[in-house]
Amino acid sequence: ALWLSLMFVPSLKPAFYIDNDNDFRDLMSQLGRQPVIGIDTEANSLHAYREQVCLIQISTRTDDYIIDPFAIDDIQPFGDVLANPKVEKIFHAVGYDLVCLKRDYGFDVVHVFDTMAAARVCGYTAVGLGNMLKQVFGVHLSKKHQRDNWAKRPLSASKLRYAQLDTHYLIPLRDHLYQELLQKGRLEEAYEFFEDVIAVGDIGPREFDPDDFWRLGIPNNLNRQQLAVLRSIFILRDKIARERNRPPFKILTNAALIEIAREMPSTRSQLHQVHGVSAMQVRRYGDALLQAIAEGRDQPLPRRPRHDPPDPVLAGRFSVLYDWRKQKARERGVDADVIISKQTLWALATELPRDMEELAQIEGLGPWRCRNYGAELLEIVARFSS
Repeated sequence: ALWLSLMFVPSLKPAFYIDNDNDFRDLMSQLGRQPVIGIDTEANSLHAYREQVCLIQISTRTDDYIIDPFAIDDIQPFGDVLANPKVEKIFHAVGYDLVCLKRDYGFDVVHVFDTMAAARVCGYTAVGLGNMLKQVFGVHLSKKHQRDNWAKRPLSASKLRYAQLDTHYLIPLRDHLYQELLQKGRLEEAYEFFEDVIAVGDIGPREFDPDDFWRLGIPNNLNRQQLAVLRSIFILRDKIARERNRPPFKILTNAALIEIAREMPSTRSQLHQVHGVSAMQVRRYGDALLQAIAEGRDQPLPRRPRHDPPDPVLAGRFSVLYDWRKQKARERGVDADVIISKQTLWALATELPRDMEELAQIEGLGPWRCRNYGAELLEIVARFSS
C-alpha cells in the first residue's frame, strides 16, 4: 500500500487539458484503440437550476486527460467511444455519470466496469472512492473541491489536480478488484450486476411538478390551509430558482418551506421570525413570499393525486421474494440489491416463469443468476401458481 502511494502521488504528471476540437478528435481516436479507460464527470448540481456536465476526466494506463466540454463544438466522438464494445469503461458509481451523459448528450455506455459495484460484490462496506483507495492503496484523496462550481472558468491548478485524481487510480483499482472477483468466483456475477447499475432508462431534463409539495406536506402533518400555503410557496420557490438559475434549495430549504407554511406569516417582521429564513432571504424574496402566502390562504386545496396500491396478491408474492433476497444477502454478506434488483423481483412476481427458459427472459436475470438462484426462484414461484 505504501509503495503504491509513494509511486503514484509524487510522480503524478499534470493531466492533458483538452479545450479545442482538434485535440479532442485526436484523443478520441486514441481512446478508441485503448482496451480500458477510466472515466468521471463533474457537474454543477449545487450551483444551477439545471445542472450540466462541466468537465470530463479520462485516464489510460499511461496518461490522464481533462476535457472542457464547453470548449468542444462536436462532442459526438466521445459518444462513439462510450458505445464502442471493444473499450472497457471504468467508472466509480457509474449511475450518476450515466444520467448526466445521457441527459446532456444522449449518450449510452456499453462494456462498463463499475469499481463501486465490484467492491460491493466483493463484500466491501465502505465503498466510496476515497475509502477504496485508502483501503487498497493507502492513498488519501482530498475532498477540498467536492462542492465547487465546476462551470466556472478558469480552473485553478488545485481544481485540475483534484479532477485528475478522480480517474487516475481507476484502472489500478479495477485491476485489483478484477483479481479479487476472479479469486472469489464472482467475476461473472459482477458483470451481471454492472448491467443492473447502468440500466438508467430514458433520461430527460428535470421538469418541475407542482404536486411534489404533497411529499413535503403530508409527512409533516400540515392541515389543509397550511398545505394550500405550502403549495403556493413551493411553486414560487421554483419560479425564483428558474429566474436566478439556482438550485431550489439555495433559494429556500424544504425545512424553511414547511415552517413558513406552518406559521403563515403576514408581515416581513413575522417572516423574519420563522426558523430557517434568513434576513437576506426576507430582503430578496419577502414581498413575493408574503403575496404567495396570502394567495395560498385564499385558495382551495387541490385534490391529492391518487396512487393506486399494487394488487394485494402481487404485493404478497413480492414480499415473499423480498424476504428470500434478504436472507440470501445475509448469507453472502452483501447488500440485498447485489443479489437481485427490486425491479426484477416485481417482474418475477408478475410474470411467474415456469421453467429455466422463461426465467432467463426476465430482465435482470443473466446466466450466472439463473444458474445460482434459478432453482430456488422457480420453487418459490411455483408455490404462487399453486
